[in-house]
Amino acid sequence: MTIALFGTGLLGSAIGTRLLERGHALRVWNRSPERCAALLAAGARSAASPVEAATGADWLITVLSDGPATAAVLLDGVGTALEGRRVLQMGTIGVEESVTLAAAVMARGGRYLEAPVLGSRPEALAGTLQLMAGGPCDLLEEALPLLRDLAPEPRHLGDVGSAMATKLALNQLIASLTHAFSLSLHLVQRQGVALEPFLELLRGSALYAPTFDKKLQRELDGDYANPNFPTAHLRKDLGLFLEAAAAAGLEASGLVGLQELLRGATAAGLDGLDYCALHALTAGRAAAATPD
Repeated sequence: MTIALFGTGLLGSAIGTRLLERGHALRVWNRSPERCAALLAAGARSAASPVEAATGADWLITVLSDGPATAAVLLDGVGTALEGRRVLQMGTIGVEESVTLAAAVMARGGRYLEAPVLGSRPEALAGTLQLMAGGPCDLLEEALPLLRDLAPEPRHLGDVGSAMATKLALNQLIASLTHAFSLSLHLVQRQGVALEPFLELLRGSALYAPTFDKKLQRELDGDYANPNFPTAHLRKDLGLFLEAAAAAGLEASGLVGLQELLRGATAAGLDGLDYCALHALTAGRAAAATPD
């Protein structure tokens, strides 16, 4: 197939690499052209504009930073060239943003399937993403040959909005679990508890989540470089979850403090680092200095 890819950040570039490896022709466009360099070296073609990328493409894939950026590229950038085109929107955006965008794409003669994923760069490169789809059943059937190059078992969850709500629900767990483990880890360390007994108790309990061990060494070392999912994206997604929760009439005020904590990542220089850099924020005040 001929694919137009909009957005070549951490996840988008990995998706593009996987599609090239699977034999698809790839046209790429990014607001920062230098971010397309690796894909161009791997065989993709550069497009000078969103319209050029979209014209004649079998599918348009968006993996952009947020809802406004996605709408700007599709509705303003591609515009009338959306007629007859099929869109796979893979970025994490708001539920209502996705529903509104789907209606706008269809009003321009296109078709829209939201397809957010769980997983990051390593899973995208391996084709082992967990992919959630929201949209028409017949469009999903058309997309399956392409989706299965990225995810072994794409899951259709319902109409547009359903997959995005599920993605936000899962990313809220990323934020909450990372926050909870970080606080517990700090507390036992500051109280002088040996780390291994604490971890053995945790691993042997129903409280354990594999993400704890996945991020443990990074947190102990304070090494948050080379992210697959940066802190700024976690903050953005938590905000989108809170918006969706409010629209659904849920009481989610317990997460507001976590959202505020994550806002401190910008001043702390953590936005571009791995999301487990949240551990640096939960540290609070430094341990008391040794008296002179």
